[in-house]
Amino acid sequence: NRLLSGHGSAKEIRHVEFDLADSGINYEAGDALGVMPSNDPDLVAYLLRRIGANGSQQVGGHDASLDHLLTNKLEISSPSREFVHKMANQTKSDVLNDAMADKSKLEQFLWGKDILDLLELVPDFKIDPEEFIGWLKPLQHRAYSISSSPKVSPNMIHLTVAAVRWDYNERSHKGVASTFLADRLDNGQTANIFLSPNKNFRPPVDPDVPMIMVGPGTGVAPFRAFLQDRQASNASGFNWLFFGDQHRACDYLYEDELIAMKKSGLLHRLDLAFSRDQSEKVYVQNRMLEEGKEIYNCLENGGHFYV
Repeated sequence: NRLLSGHGSAKEIRHVEFDLADSGINYEAGDALGVMPSNDPDLVAYLLRRIGANGSQQVGGHDASLDHLLTNKLEISSPSREFVHKMANQTKSDVLNDAMADKSKLEQFLWGKDILDLLELVPDFKIDPEEFIGWLKPLQHRAYSISSSPKVSPNMIHLTVAAVRWDYNERSHKGVASTFLADRLDNGQTANIFLSPNKNFRPPVDPDVPMIMVGPGTGVAPFRAFLQDRQASNASGFNWLFFGDQHRACDYLYEDELIAMKKSGLLHRLDLAFSRDQSEKVYVQNRMLEEGKEIYNCLENGGHFYV
């Protein structure tokens, strides 16, 4: 688990490697990895205090404690429509009822809010812990593109993860799985993972076919895997990567690897766009427009295009 982004970056990008050990997981370049996270223990503690519950108590016929359920089994970061609906009915809150007016309005209202933020909207609202957990959806896995090829790392799976963090309502908020991976998964620890195959997202079967890849930011992850795959196969096809982010000095993910691939001749073209390094913002799509004729020629020659 190592930091990829450099000093001064507005982002926190991490390279995470899983040892597959005797899991029986076999993957291909283009697949995703499902990660079953646990919730932020600080948010769990805040929620227990807010509903006036003891984390060690058992509710609803569950064998596990309330603390265990909120930490490992229930979604507490992304409020569901059902949760908003039930809370609006019980509290008669104008804010919540207004948010329920239509789907787009609800999405906008919920942006950046977690379950605790909704409870704080009505400070005098009391709810029984058993009823509360009945309002929550099961905690879901999060899927990440695999950034390694089994031809290079058959016993390891690499991920490229942006740790999501933001402040709202004078409180720190964290992405569920991204900060689980960044903060709470140390070397030697295990996690619940499973493979999500993606048969429609593979490097070309024909080793001579051109390959154009558009992967700004962490979107470069699967294309690192594609390039490793082609390198290990001695594929002769034309490889072209568009990569971009904010600043070259601190946001150039896998810079050493990509430069080495370029020098070796594996990566025939590497077009870069660092949006904040000049007065006028330049993005990957600007570079693509500049090279429109060459992209078209590549596609006319049977090239495969990936975003």
